[in-house]
Order: sequence, then C-alpha cells, then structure tokens
Amino acid sequence: MKQLAVLFHSAHGHTGHIAERVAEGARAVPGTEVHLLQAADVARDPAQLRAFDGLLFGSPTYLGGVSGTFKSFMDATGRMWREQQLRGKLAAGFTVSSLPAGDKQSTLMAMFVFAMQHGMLWMGNPVLPEQHGGVPYEEAANRLGSWSGLMAQAGHAAAADAFAPGDLKGARMFGENFARALHRLAQPARAIAAAEAA
Repeated sequence: MKQLAVLFHSAHGHTGHIAERVAEGARAVPGTEVHLLQAADVARDPAQLRAFDGLLFGSPTYLGGVSGTFKSFMDATGRMWREQQLRGKLAAGFTVSSLPAGDKQSTLMAMFVFAMQHGMLWMGNPVLPEQHGGVPYEEAANRLGSWSGLMAQAGHAAAADAFAPGDLKGARMFGENFARALHRLAQPARAIAAAEAA
C-alpha cells in the first residue's frame, strides 16, 4: 500500500475543492492510501511527512506565489532539509487563481524549488490540453496548458466548487497519474530488494 499525502492550503475553499478531486483521482488507483492534510497543521509537525511515499502540494496563487500559510509550512521543514529526510519522495503541485494565467507558474516553480531542495523527485502534468483534440474548452482537461503542475481557475468571489468541468476532470486525472507513477517507481525498488535477498 503506497501512502500519499495531498497537502494544501485553501483560504476560500477553491484550492480545497481541487485538492479533493486530486485525492479522488489518486484513490482510484488500487493500493493507494490518500490523506488530505492542511498545510497549517503540518507546519506544526512536519516530521509526519516521513511516513508518505508521495507528496502532492496545493496552494492558491496570491500575488504571484504560494500563500503565506503554505510558505510557513515550507519554512517549518528547515530541520528536515538539513537532514534530507524527504529525499527520494515523489512530489507534484497544483494551484488555483481567479484568472486564466494569474502568474500561477510562479507558484508551481516555488513548489518545484522547494521539492528540489529536499531532494524529492518532481512530476509534472502529462495531460495534453484536450481542446486540441476537439473537446470544448470548458470541458477540456489541462485547458490552461500547464505541464509543470496542475492549474485551475475559479472566478473571483465564486463559490468554492465553481470550476469549469475540465478543471475538475483534469484534477482527477492529475491525481490518478501521480498515484500510478508512484507505483511504477516502487517496482524497480522491489526488484532490487528481491535481487539483494537472493
């Protein structure tokens, strides 16, 4: 059973809604146990992250970067960084803003650099924008065209679940792809362990 954490901050519910869809997709992969974790809670005890094989990070994009709450979580892992306690874990990120672009790329890059400093392995978003295949724009997964991580858009002051259908579908696909990759990475490790035991 692979242990996967979807670790996020959501001030108004939008990023939380996407986090739930990401978790839903990951849970569709057999042998995957998914935990939804609040960034503020993990900041108080970041050592709990050692128990997970994969970490999916989620934050709204505020002024071109992660939220203050999410940054506080990142900063709380300093001791773990010095000891490289997260080295080798699979990581990925997702973000939400009210505009199609909204400088969301900067948020994903902040998560990427954070993961690299901890020695983690970063996985992007392998879904091609479906509108190129004739799917209507609002229904297309990865309609915003992001390969470094998942991007979603929620209108300013919109309800927490007010997303284009494609963003919700894309979030589920993102979680499922991540969980499948987590299991694929475990296969060589099992083969090496079996060879060493023989």
